[in-house]
Amino acid sequence: MHIESPKKTVSKSSKEVYEFLIDVNNFECLMPENIAKFEVLSNDKFLFALKGMPEIILKQKEIIPYEKVVLGAASDKLPFTLTADITTIDENNSDVILHFEGKFNAMMAMMIKTPITNFIGTLADNLSKI
Repeated sequence: MHIESPKKTVSKSSKEVYEFLIDVNNFECLMPENIAKFEVLSNDKFLFALKGMPEIILKQKEIIPYEKVVLGAASDKLPFTLTADITTIDENNSDVILHFEGKFNAMMAMMIKTPITNFIGTLADNLSKI
């Protein structure tokens, strides 16, 4: 399953956006209002839960300075990645697109597609406000 956010323009340089995203503490301010739990587990891993959903642990999987930050599920039960692609517009502005990629059976994919799409959209909207 692949879900992509709309492109969001952030009033920060690609370096500032990248540095914001590699600090997992900053993800708390990107989360939707219905967050039930957020906890930093290490400098590259955090746990979060939305109301009515199970807890998910995300861990940094790949970082390419000023271009890409890839987070992945720490558990193999729900294998997915969340990638932020950062594109420089000019020295004070960047575009960011979030990509969700997961391997789920058809039933699971059908159940989670709408909540995940909404979640990715909220992250992208909140990212444009940093």
